[in-house]
Amino acid sequence: MPSLKDLKNRIESVKSTRKITKAMQMVAAAKLRRAQDSAEASRPYTERFNAVMAGLAASVGSADGAPKLLSGTGSDQVHLLVIMTAERGLCGGFNGNIAKLARTHAHDLLADGKTVKIVTVGKKGRDAVRRELGEHFVHHVDLTEVKRVAYSDAQGIAQDILGRFDTGEFDVATIFYSEFQNVVTQIPTAKQIIPAAFEATDDAPTDGTIYDYEPSEEAILADLLPRGVATAIFSALLENGASEQGARMSAMDNATRNAGEMIDKLTIEYNRSRQAVITNELIEIISGAEAL
Repeated sequence: MPSLKDLKNRIESVKSTRKITKAMQMVAAAKLRRAQDSAEASRPYTERFNAVMAGLAASVGSADGAPKLLSGTGSDQVHLLVIMTAERGLCGGFNGNIAKLARTHAHDLLADGKTVKIVTVGKKGRDAVRRELGEHFVHHVDLTEVKRVAYSDAQGIAQDILGRFDTGEFDVATIFYSEFQNVVTQIPTAKQIIPAAFEATDDAPTDGTIYDYEPSEEAILADLLPRGVATAIFSALLENGASEQGARMSAMDNATRNAGEMIDKLTIEYNRSRQAVITNELIEIISGAEAL
């Protein structure tokens, strides 16, 4: 049974931990608003961009002049997985869920006889998959010093991926990130970015006779497709940023409440132990008085 001093020290330790988790919760809440606004502000542009690209891609189809980023290499043997997670932990299952989705996808590809190469963005994703898939790592992007993600950060990642595609290092590229829904819901998502896959929407031009493009659709796609890769990566980084802060806020809130419950239990145990000590002392005093 722990002594009164041990219980008191433990109570003080848990109180200090509760102060830290409460502070982290408040910081995450402040950062979440800015990250959520950035993620939501980027969605209309991304959706409209994809709608225009879907119309262009539909009009070009699989023509011989279609850009390689759209038509692909004609093979799907080598896959590049871009795993995008956070640089820091203490955000619940945010990093683990993305890594789990990527691991499952990688194992499925390997089981089908495909070749897998992995690029990690964020230290936690690299740590989570290193044990099982470390031999497949080809590059890591460190964003530790980046306080607020900018489009230039996404461009740097996109240029590296496009450079590898141009040299024939892979056939298909897929990014893994977490789509922000709300504070308690973040959805791990896999999105293919090379060859570009656009979903047709109501806003997308689907009839080539209605729209005239100058220069040709192929020339426009050749210019916009690399930008589309950077846009998809930037959007994923913004979604990840909001998801990370939402997950951290929720996790620290749970930790703060758990610390409060633990303090209550330890305080009850401390009071009971203290009362037992007092009772024993009284019994000894009374027994000694009766002995005299």
